[in-house]
Amino acid sequence: MADDRRQSLQGSPARGGCAGRKPGYESHKRGLNTKLHLAVDAHGMPVRIIATEGTRADCSEAASLIGGIDAEHLIADKGYDSDAVIRQARSQGMQAQIPPRKNRKEPRDYDKHLYRQRHQVENAFLHLKGWRGIATRYAKNLASFLAAAQIRCLALWLRIS
Repeated sequence: MADDRRQSLQGSPARGGCAGRKPGYESHKRGLNTKLHLAVDAHGMPVRIIATEGTRADCSEAASLIGGIDAEHLIADKGYDSDAVIRQARSQGMQAQIPPRKNRKEPRDYDKHLYRQRHQVENAFLHLKGWRGIATRYAKNLASFLAAAQIRCLALWLRIS
C-alpha cells in the first residue's frame, strides 16, 4: 500500500540559487542582503543613494557616492576611512571628518564637534526604513529596491520642502 503523504527524499536542483534572481542581491551566510549608501546635505536631505551587495566594503563605493558633490566637509563613519577616500575628498575641496580605524598606524585627526552632525545621515536612514518595503527588503530585484528607496527619498524631500 502506497503512502501518498510521504515526501520523497529528492532535494532541490543544484543550480546555485533562484534562476530569476538578479545581480546585486547576493547570497550570504546570513541570508540575502543589500546595502544602501547614502549622501545627505547639511539639512539631512538625501543627495545621492547607491545600492550594492551587502558584502561589498563601504569605502569601495565612496568614490561614486561623493563624486561631483560640492561641500566643505565630508562627514562619514569609520567604514569610509581609507587613504583613497581622503585623497578624493581633498581633491574636491572637502575636509574629511572621518574617525580613524583602530588598525591605522598613524591616526588622523578629525573635528569631533563636526562629526556629531553625522546623525543627519542616520536620521535619513530612519526615514527610509520607516517604509516597511525598504526595511524588510521586499523588492527582490535590485533595480526595484533602489527605485523604492529613491521614491521614499523624494517623498521625504517633498514633505519637508
